[in-house]
Amino acid sequence: MYGYSFAQTKNVVIRGKVITENNASPNLATVILLAAADSSILKSTTCDNTGAFAFTAVEPGNYLVLGSKIGYSQSLAGPYAIKDADVLNVAITLTLSYPQLKEVSVTAKKPYIEVKPGRVVLNVQSSIIAEGNSAFDILRQAPGVHIDNQGNVSIIGRQNALITIDGRPTNLTAENLAGFLQGMQSGSIQQIELITSPSAKYDAAGAGIINIVSKKGTNTGTNGTFTAGAGYGTFYKSNAGLVFNSRTDKVNIYGTYSYSGGETFHSIITDRLINYNGIASDYSTDYYATQEKYTHNYRFGTDYFISANNTLGFLIYGSVDDNNFVKSNNLKIANNGVPDSTITANSKLTRDLSNINYDINYNGVLDKSGKTLSADVLYNDIERHSTEYITNNFYTAAGNIYRPALLQQNLSPSVIHNWVVKIDYVDPMSKTSKLEAGIKYSWAKSNNDLIFGPLVNGQYQSDPNFSNTFIYTENINSGYVSYTNNFGKWNLVAGLRADQTNANGNSLTLMQDVNKSYLDVFPHLQLTYQYNDKNDLTFSFSRGIERPLYSDINPFLYYVDLYDYRSGNPNLLPEYSNNVELTHSYNKTLVTTLYAHITTNFYGFNDFEQNDATKVNITTKKNFGTFAAYGLKFSAPVQFTNWWGASFAADAAYERTQAYAINGNLNKGTQDIQLSTIQSFTISNTISAELSGKYDSPSFYGTTQLKSYYRVDASLSKQLFDKRASLKLNLNDLFNTWRDRAYSNYQNLDLHLIDKAETRFVKLNFTYRFGQTSIKSVKHQNANEEEQKRAAAAGN
Repeated sequence: MYGYSFAQTKNVVIRGKVITENNASPNLATVILLAAADSSILKSTTCDNTGAFAFTAVEPGNYLVLGSKIGYSQSLAGPYAIKDADVLNVAITLTLSYPQLKEVSVTAKKPYIEVKPGRVVLNVQSSIIAEGNSAFDILRQAPGVHIDNQGNVSIIGRQNALITIDGRPTNLTAENLAGFLQGMQSGSIQQIELITSPSAKYDAAGAGIINIVSKKGTNTGTNGTFTAGAGYGTFYKSNAGLVFNSRTDKVNIYGTYSYSGGETFHSIITDRLINYNGIASDYSTDYYATQEKYTHNYRFGTDYFISANNTLGFLIYGSVDDNNFVKSNNLKIANNGVPDSTITANSKLTRDLSNINYDINYNGVLDKSGKTLSADVLYNDIERHSTEYITNNFYTAAGNIYRPALLQQNLSPSVIHNWVVKIDYVDPMSKTSKLEAGIKYSWAKSNNDLIFGPLVNGQYQSDPNFSNTFIYTENINSGYVSYTNNFGKWNLVAGLRADQTNANGNSLTLMQDVNKSYLDVFPHLQLTYQYNDKNDLTFSFSRGIERPLYSDINPFLYYVDLYDYRSGNPNLLPEYSNNVELTHSYNKTLVTTLYAHITTNFYGFNDFEQNDATKVNITTKKNFGTFAAYGLKFSAPVQFTNWWGASFAADAAYERTQAYAINGNLNKGTQDIQLSTIQSFTISNTISAELSGKYDSPSFYGTTQLKSYYRVDASLSKQLFDKRASLKLNLNDLFNTWRDRAYSNYQNLDLHLIDKAETRFVKLNFTYRFGQTSIKSVKHQNANEEEQKRAAAAGN
């Protein structure tokens, strides 16, 4: 059973009977257990023919009990304060519903940012900054999250985090993942979890997990949310979406659809200095591309309630992307300060991507003690088609053509198939302890082609130096056990996960066949001490693994220009991370964390291999050395007045990169400071505003010195139609300051880089909520929290 809390199950029973006003049968009336503190939904069940219901294995606390049935008004009972081993009897009477009667409303607004041991939770529905934005924009503004202009997302250092949707991985490379997240609108998201210390039940992710929890309702009847928006920066933007949920006594049908369309730009300026045989050469590149992209994200599912304790679910979800690029790459070459020549590479690229997932899942409560069994079968199919035609022109310093144009074809289709089977079991062993265990089988196959070559006599030829077929298969067999116990003021979570990996990378054209087989164990420990009602201290340790993306091990040479290529490394090994955190929480709001994060076999950055004689630079990945980050994180909400509130977050780290001897003598440390804030203003009962800011200090990562950057965003929201609708104006990156500026001077490489994507734009978004809205939506608690990590479309 999917869960986000380490709280313990107690021998508490809440039972009762539902009675109808006209003595009609209460059969299949729904009863929902709510937390009294914030009205969040904890459990639900249906009544039998006599109206009887029961909730077993309930944790001590304060609760509300809500009864409902089609044709009747909802009835709310409580709150009830329940202690250990209590048995509570509740009587609920349902009265006939008439059109003029208003429904019972149970609502509570959570803070946008909740900081907990090992994770930060973003309650997306609580923020107008998030409203109307995409998941990509929300993450880019989130505290502790770093997204570069290549689409890489990180929450620990700058290494890629595992991105999951409802616990399932997206299975996309950085660029394609960015497009997917840009197409996912906030209206379809309940919350986002930034998990830096995942337990053993999660996939062993070395650089943390970002889990996006989809929005879904559980109340009887039909409800949903419609959104539409338009914006403009350098180019136009548009989006639309629908979230719906329809539930009867036996079936729940839910789904989301979102569309994102528009145009954007990406600019990269590089300056590469080369000293060879007494000649100082300057290879300066100005790359500019426009991308017209259209993304459709969808998620449709149904839950069939076999009985009060058994649910069978089916889910289909995925995305369809259509992208059109227009690229312009100008390379200027100078020797000893004297202009030599210019080479231009202009191209048009068409790329489409289809990512579809089929999931069948089962959740069941086995007995009155609360034992649960869940199972999942998932099939994922990804297909990518990419067609590019390049025209290279050659000019002297005076602007005269010195050789005929070179026309090239670049075709790179890929197909990925992935199967996952997963079973989880939970046993509440006693009033204070719980045992969880599970097994998982995953299998993936990636088939990638690269057909690259020049136009000769009117026909495109395949160049054997650049064309290749690469087939990669991977099987991961996993198992875990996790034990939780609460004794006095102490809470313990201890677990162990084991992964056995078998992988084969076969480059048919290059005749390279690389096999890998290895077994790893990943312990996890979390110990919490509650000193008093307001202070608790948590220590956690976890070990994780970061397996290479398929594109990182694919030995293709990807063409950028005649002197710049990208290549995978078939010998690349996984990197391993050890993470330690010590967190103090005051009043569940002011949170301070000391942490240490150490990675071996470190490859989480672009490494450059330059041939001084040919002037060719190849960007690749390799197991470079060790990366360590030691830091302090702080988060606090502040309520200045009844109309002005704020949240502040800071992350100050000392980071050190040390190369293995084979990669040189680099051993360098530097600071990395991230500051962020969100200021919230209540202007009137229906008008509110938010202002957010984010700053990242200069730092050093891999072999590259990074300059500082910052951004400021603002939003203004007006509620309409009795607060069922809202109109929001959003201003992104007000001062157009968000860009990557870097410098690398290591061994024979001397490279300056400025990377800028379109980030400043204004957007107007309309949201309308329809249907029954008396009970807030909750996440769908499916069995498989995490599916296979990092299957990726080959090449970007």
